[in-house]
Amino acid sequence: MKNVLVVGGAGYVGGAITDLLLDSNYNVRVYDALLYEDSFRKPVDFVYGDVRDADKLKPQLDWADAVVWLAAIVGDGACQLNPQLTKSINQDSVSWLADNYDGRIIFMSTCSVYGAQDKELDENSPTNPLSLYAETKLNAEKFLKHKNAMIFRLGTLFGVGDLYSRIRLDLVVNILTVRAYVEGQINVFGGDQFRPLLHVKDVARAVVQNIETEHKGIFNLARQNVRIMDLAYQVRMHFPDLIIEHTDMPFQDTRNYRVSAQKAKDTFGFKSVHSIDEGIEELKYLVETKRIKDLKSPRYSNQAYLKEHYNELMSEKFKEVEAA
Repeated sequence: MKNVLVVGGAGYVGGAITDLLLDSNYNVRVYDALLYEDSFRKPVDFVYGDVRDADKLKPQLDWADAVVWLAAIVGDGACQLNPQLTKSINQDSVSWLADNYDGRIIFMSTCSVYGAQDKELDENSPTNPLSLYAETKLNAEKFLKHKNAMIFRLGTLFGVGDLYSRIRLDLVVNILTVRAYVEGQINVFGGDQFRPLLHVKDVARAVVQNIETEHKGIFNLARQNVRIMDLAYQVRMHFPDLIIEHTDMPFQDTRNYRVSAQKAKDTFGFKSVHSIDEGIEELKYLVETKRIKDLKSPRYSNQAYLKEHYNELMSEKFKEVEAA
Protein backbone atom coordinates (compact mmCIF):
# COMPACT_ATOMS: atom_id res chain seq x y z
CA MET A 1 0.00 0.00 0.00
CA LYS A 2 1.79 3.09 -1.23
CA ASN A 3 -0.61 5.62 -2.76
CA VAL A 4 -2.29 7.84 -0.18
CA LEU A 5 -4.81 10.53 -1.09
CA VAL A 6 -5.17 13.27 1.53
CA VAL A 7 -8.51 14.97 0.96
CA GLY A 8 -8.28 18.39 2.55
CA GLY A 9 -4.53 18.00 2.82
CA ALA A 10 -3.69 21.69 2.40
CA GLY A 11 -5.14 22.61 5.79
CA TYR A 12 -3.96 22.80 9.40
CA VAL A 13 -4.16 19.07 10.10
CA GLY A 14 -3.36 18.03 6.55
CA GLY A 15 -0.02 19.80 6.56
CA ALA A 16 1.31 17.72 9.42
CA ILE A 17 -0.10 14.48 8.01
CA THR A 18 1.29 15.10 4.53
CA ASP A 19 4.79 15.74 5.86
CA LEU A 20 4.82 12.56 7.92
CA LEU A 21 3.46 10.48 5.04
CA LEU A 22 6.26 11.76 2.83
CA ASP A 23 8.83 10.99 5.53
CA SER A 24 7.39 7.46 5.65
CA ASN A 25 7.95 7.04 1.89
CA TYR A 26 4.33 7.00 0.76
CA ASN A 27 3.24 8.38 -2.60
CA VAL A 28 1.13 11.32 -1.51
CA ARG A 29 -1.46 13.29 -3.43
CA VAL A 30 -3.38 16.20 -1.93
CA TYR A 31 -6.93 16.99 -3.09
CA ASP A 32 -8.11 20.36 -1.79
CA ALA A 33 -10.33 23.33 -2.66
CA LEU A 34 -7.93 25.80 -1.00
CA LEU A 35 -10.79 27.27 1.00
CA TYR A 36 -8.52 29.33 3.25
CA GLU A 37 -5.43 29.40 1.05
CA ASP A 38 -4.30 31.44 -1.93
CA SER A 39 -1.78 28.84 -3.07
CA PHE A 40 -0.39 25.38 -2.36
CA ARG A 41 3.40 25.37 -2.67
CA LYS A 42 4.36 22.21 -0.82
CA PRO A 43 6.40 19.93 -3.14
CA VAL A 44 3.77 17.19 -3.39
CA ASP A 45 1.33 16.03 -6.07
CA PHE A 46 -1.75 18.27 -5.93
CA VAL A 47 -5.24 18.31 -7.43
CA TYR A 48 -7.44 21.36 -6.98
CA GLY A 49 -11.01 20.26 -6.38
CA ASP A 50 -14.14 20.32 -4.24
CA VAL A 51 -15.28 17.18 -2.39
CA ARG A 52 -18.73 17.56 -3.94
CA ASP A 53 -17.30 17.32 -7.46
CA ALA A 54 -17.73 13.57 -7.94
CA ASP A 55 -16.40 13.52 -11.49
CA LYS A 56 -13.14 15.10 -10.41
CA LEU A 57 -12.74 13.20 -7.16
CA LYS A 58 -13.54 9.68 -8.39
CA PRO A 59 -10.32 9.27 -10.49
CA GLN A 60 -8.28 10.29 -7.45
CA LEU A 61 -9.97 7.62 -5.35
CA ASP A 62 -9.27 5.06 -8.08
CA TRP A 63 -5.57 5.91 -7.80
CA ALA A 64 -5.44 5.66 -4.01
CA ASP A 65 -4.70 2.63 -1.85
CA ALA A 66 -5.79 4.66 1.18
CA VAL A 67 -7.67 7.90 1.75
CA VAL A 68 -7.21 10.29 4.65
CA TRP A 69 -10.42 12.34 4.71
CA LEU A 70 -9.98 15.73 6.37
CA ALA A 71 -12.23 17.93 4.24
CA ALA A 72 -14.89 19.68 6.31
CA ILE A 73 -16.29 22.96 7.48
CA VAL A 74 -14.76 22.91 10.98
CA GLY A 75 -16.06 24.61 14.10
CA ASP A 76 -19.45 25.42 15.56
CA GLY A 77 -19.63 29.04 14.39
CA ALA A 78 -18.26 28.35 10.92
CA CYS A 79 -20.80 25.59 10.34
CA GLN A 80 -23.75 27.78 11.32
CA LEU A 81 -23.00 30.34 8.60
CA ASN A 82 -24.58 28.08 5.97
CA PRO A 83 -26.15 24.90 7.38
CA GLN A 84 -27.00 23.51 3.94
CA LEU A 85 -23.43 23.90 2.74
CA THR A 86 -22.11 22.38 5.98
CA LYS A 87 -24.29 19.29 5.61
CA SER A 88 -23.27 18.91 1.99
CA ILE A 89 -19.55 19.00 2.75
CA ASN A 90 -19.41 17.40 6.21
CA GLN A 91 -21.79 14.49 5.79
CA ASP A 92 -23.17 14.10 2.25
CA SER A 93 -19.70 13.93 0.73
CA VAL A 94 -18.76 11.20 3.22
CA SER A 95 -21.88 9.24 2.28
CA TRP A 96 -20.73 9.45 -1.34
CA LEU A 97 -17.23 8.33 -0.32
CA ALA A 98 -18.65 5.25 1.40
CA ASP A 99 -20.61 4.35 -1.73
CA ASN A 100 -17.72 4.87 -4.14
CA TYR A 101 -14.56 3.70 -2.39
CA ASP A 102 -13.64 0.32 -0.92
CA GLY A 103 -10.06 0.97 0.15
CA ARG A 104 -8.61 2.03 3.50
CA ILE A 105 -10.18 5.17 4.99
CA ILE A 106 -8.91 7.30 7.87
CA PHE A 107 -11.57 9.81 8.86
CA MET A 108 -11.38 12.79 11.20
CA SER A 109 -14.31 13.28 13.55
CA THR A 110 -14.44 15.25 16.80
CA CYS A 111 -14.89 14.74 20.52
CA SER A 112 -17.53 17.47 20.26
CA VAL A 113 -20.00 14.69 19.48
CA TYR A 114 -20.08 14.02 23.25
CA GLY A 115 -21.44 17.48 24.07
CA ALA A 116 -21.68 18.33 27.78
CA GLN A 117 -21.22 15.37 30.13
CA ASP A 118 -19.71 15.32 33.60
CA LYS A 119 -17.63 12.13 33.42
CA GLU A 120 -14.72 10.71 31.48
CA LEU A 121 -16.04 9.40 28.19
CA ASP A 122 -14.95 6.47 26.07
CA GLU A 123 -16.08 5.36 22.65
CA ASN A 124 -19.09 3.55 24.09
CA SER A 125 -20.36 6.60 25.97
CA PRO A 126 -23.57 8.25 24.75
CA THR A 127 -23.18 11.05 22.24
CA ASN A 128 -24.84 14.42 22.73
CA PRO A 129 -24.00 16.76 19.83
CA LEU A 130 -24.77 20.37 20.72
CA SER A 131 -23.93 21.96 17.38
CA LEU A 132 -24.41 21.43 13.67
CA TYR A 133 -20.68 20.73 13.41
CA ALA A 134 -20.86 17.85 15.89
CA GLU A 135 -24.13 16.60 14.42
CA THR A 136 -22.75 16.38 10.87
CA LYS A 137 -19.59 14.64 12.06
CA LEU A 138 -21.62 12.08 13.98
CA ASN A 139 -23.79 11.43 10.94
CA ALA A 140 -20.68 11.04 8.77
CA GLU A 141 -19.31 8.43 11.18
CA LYS A 142 -22.39 6.27 10.58
CA PHE A 143 -21.78 6.14 6.83
CA LEU A 144 -18.37 4.55 7.48
CA LYS A 145 -19.57 1.99 10.01
CA HIS A 146 -19.20 -0.99 7.68
CA LYS A 147 -16.17 0.23 5.73
CA ASN A 148 -12.45 -0.49 6.17
CA ALA A 149 -12.26 2.72 8.18
CA MET A 150 -10.71 4.16 11.31
CA ILE A 151 -12.56 7.14 12.76
CA PHE A 152 -10.58 9.45 15.02
CA ARG A 153 -12.59 11.61 17.39
CA LEU A 154 -10.10 14.40 17.94
CA GLY A 155 -9.69 16.47 21.05
CA THR A 156 -9.17 20.23 20.73
CA LEU A 157 -5.99 20.66 18.73
CA PHE A 158 -3.11 23.06 19.32
CA GLY A 159 0.40 23.83 18.13
CA VAL A 160 2.05 24.23 14.74
CA GLY A 161 1.63 21.48 12.16
CA ASP A 162 4.07 22.34 9.36
CA LEU A 163 5.82 25.21 7.60
CA TYR A 164 3.28 25.79 4.83
CA SER A 165 -0.27 25.50 6.09
CA ARG A 166 -2.34 28.27 7.64
CA ILE A 167 -1.95 28.45 11.41
CA ARG A 168 -5.22 28.38 13.32
CA LEU A 169 -5.52 31.01 16.01
CA ASP A 170 -9.11 30.07 16.92
CA LEU A 171 -8.13 27.05 19.05
CA VAL A 172 -8.04 27.49 22.80
CA VAL A 173 -4.31 26.93 23.51
CA ASN A 174 -3.30 29.00 20.50
CA ILE A 175 -5.85 31.72 21.35
CA LEU A 176 -4.68 32.09 24.94
CA THR A 177 -1.03 32.20 23.90
CA VAL A 178 -1.61 34.97 21.37
CA ARG A 179 -3.74 36.98 23.79
CA ALA A 180 -1.12 36.61 26.48
CA TYR A 181 1.42 38.18 24.13
CA VAL A 182 -0.74 40.84 22.50
CA GLU A 183 -2.91 41.96 25.41
CA GLY A 184 -1.00 40.78 28.48
CA GLN A 185 -4.34 39.69 29.92
CA ILE A 186 -6.68 36.71 29.63
CA ASN A 187 -10.36 36.84 30.53
CA VAL A 188 -11.74 33.43 31.50
CA PHE A 189 -15.50 32.96 31.57
CA GLY A 190 -16.56 30.12 33.85
CA GLY A 191 -13.30 28.20 33.59
CA ASP A 192 -14.46 24.90 35.03
CA GLN A 193 -15.27 23.46 31.61
CA PHE A 194 -12.89 20.73 30.42
CA ARG A 195 -11.35 20.19 27.01
CA PRO A 196 -9.35 17.17 25.86
CA LEU A 197 -6.24 18.64 24.22
CA LEU A 198 -3.96 17.20 21.54
CA HIS A 199 -1.06 18.53 19.47
CA VAL A 200 -1.75 18.56 15.73
CA LYS A 201 1.42 16.55 15.05
CA ASP A 202 0.20 13.76 17.33
CA VAL A 203 -2.82 13.43 15.04
CA ALA A 204 -0.44 12.92 12.14
CA ARG A 205 1.43 10.20 14.01
CA ALA A 206 -1.78 8.29 14.73
CA VAL A 207 -2.91 8.55 11.12
CA VAL A 208 0.33 7.41 9.50
CA GLN A 209 0.71 4.63 12.06
CA ASN A 210 -2.60 3.15 10.90
CA ILE A 211 -2.54 3.56 7.13
CA GLU A 212 -1.77 -0.15 6.71
CA THR A 213 -3.18 -1.69 9.88
CA GLU A 214 -6.41 -3.70 10.03
CA HIS A 215 -7.86 -1.69 12.91
CA LYS A 216 -11.36 -0.36 12.35
CA GLY A 217 -13.92 1.64 14.27
CA ILE A 218 -13.98 4.73 16.46
CA PHE A 219 -11.06 5.95 18.57
CA ASN A 220 -10.78 8.96 20.83
CA LEU A 221 -7.50 10.84 20.45
CA ALA A 222 -6.35 13.22 23.19
CA ARG A 223 -3.28 13.88 25.30
CA GLN A 224 -4.94 15.11 28.48
CA ASN A 225 -8.13 16.68 29.81
CA VAL A 226 -7.57 20.22 31.04
CA ARG A 227 -9.83 22.78 32.71
CA ILE A 228 -9.82 26.09 30.86
CA MET A 229 -8.86 27.96 34.04
CA ASP A 230 -5.91 25.62 34.64
CA LEU A 231 -4.84 26.12 31.04
CA ALA A 232 -4.81 29.89 31.54
CA TYR A 233 -2.43 29.49 34.49
CA GLN A 234 -0.26 27.15 32.43
CA VAL A 235 0.02 29.85 29.77
CA ARG A 236 1.08 32.29 32.49
CA MET A 237 4.08 30.06 33.22
CA HIS A 238 5.34 31.21 29.81
CA PHE A 239 4.29 34.85 30.26
CA PRO A 240 5.08 35.71 33.92
CA ASP A 241 3.47 39.17 33.75
CA LEU A 242 0.18 37.84 32.39
CA ILE A 243 -2.96 39.03 34.18
CA ILE A 244 -5.78 36.49 34.45
CA GLU A 245 -9.29 37.84 34.97
CA HIS A 246 -12.01 35.38 36.00
CA THR A 247 -15.75 35.86 35.48
CA ASP A 248 -18.25 33.41 36.95
CA MET A 249 -20.64 34.01 34.07
CA PRO A 250 -20.42 30.93 31.85
CA PHE A 251 -19.08 31.25 28.33
CA GLN A 252 -21.61 30.79 25.51
CA ASP A 253 -19.84 27.58 24.43
CA THR A 254 -21.63 24.94 26.52
CA ARG A 255 -19.36 22.03 25.68
CA ASN A 256 -17.76 20.40 28.68
CA TYR A 257 -16.27 16.95 28.36
CA ARG A 258 -13.38 14.72 29.32
CA VAL A 259 -12.39 11.76 27.17
CA SER A 260 -10.31 8.65 27.52
CA ALA A 261 -7.88 7.61 24.78
CA GLN A 262 -7.27 4.24 26.41
CA LYS A 263 -8.74 2.29 23.47
CA ALA A 264 -6.22 3.87 21.10
CA LYS A 265 -3.41 3.14 23.55
CA ASP A 266 -4.44 -0.50 23.93
CA THR A 267 -5.17 -1.10 20.25
CA PHE A 268 -2.24 0.51 18.45
CA GLY A 269 -0.03 1.94 21.18
CA PHE A 270 -1.09 5.55 20.75
CA LYS A 271 1.07 7.90 22.78
CA SER A 272 1.11 11.66 22.60
CA VAL A 273 4.65 13.02 22.45
CA HIS A 274 4.02 16.76 22.08
CA SER A 275 3.11 18.60 25.29
CA ILE A 276 0.87 21.60 25.83
CA ASP A 277 3.93 23.57 26.95
CA GLU A 278 5.60 22.73 23.64
CA GLY A 279 2.58 24.04 21.76
CA ILE A 280 2.56 27.25 23.79
CA GLU A 281 6.24 27.77 23.07
CA GLU A 282 5.72 27.20 19.33
CA LEU A 283 3.13 29.96 19.16
CA LYS A 284 5.09 32.20 21.51
CA TYR A 285 8.12 31.99 19.25
CA LEU A 286 6.11 32.91 16.17
CA VAL A 287 4.46 35.94 17.75
CA GLU A 288 7.55 37.21 19.58
CA THR A 289 9.67 37.06 16.42
CA LYS A 290 6.93 38.80 14.37
CA ARG A 291 6.60 35.87 11.99
CA ILE A 292 2.84 36.38 11.75
CA LYS A 293 2.27 39.87 10.35
CA ASP A 294 -1.34 40.43 11.43
CA LEU A 295 -2.46 38.34 14.38
CA LYS A 296 -5.98 39.75 14.07
CA SER A 297 -6.39 38.73 10.43
CA PRO A 298 -9.64 36.79 9.88
CA ARG A 299 -7.79 34.15 7.87
CA TYR A 300 -6.53 32.53 11.06
CA SER A 301 -10.08 31.91 12.31
CA ASN A 302 -12.43 29.57 10.43
CA GLN A 303 -15.58 31.43 11.41
CA ALA A 304 -14.20 34.95 10.95
CA TYR A 305 -12.71 34.19 7.54
CA LEU A 306 -15.78 32.43 6.16
CA LYS A 307 -18.04 35.19 7.46
CA GLU A 308 -15.95 37.97 5.93
CA HIS A 309 -15.55 36.23 2.57
CA TYR A 310 -18.90 34.47 2.49
CA ASN A 311 -20.30 35.93 -0.75
CA GLU A 312 -16.98 35.65 -2.55
CA LEU A 313 -16.46 32.06 -1.49
CA MET A 314 -19.97 31.04 -2.45
CA SER A 315 -19.59 32.48 -5.94
CA GLU A 316 -16.04 31.43 -6.73
CA LYS A 317 -15.52 28.16 -4.89
CA PHE A 318 -18.95 26.61 -4.40
CA LYS A 319 -21.61 27.78 -6.84
CA GLU A 320 -19.80 26.21 -9.76
CA VAL A 321 -20.02 22.79 -8.12
CA GLU A 322 -23.61 23.25 -6.98
CA ALA A 323 -24.68 24.06 -10.50
CA ALA A 324 -22.94 21.02 -12.00
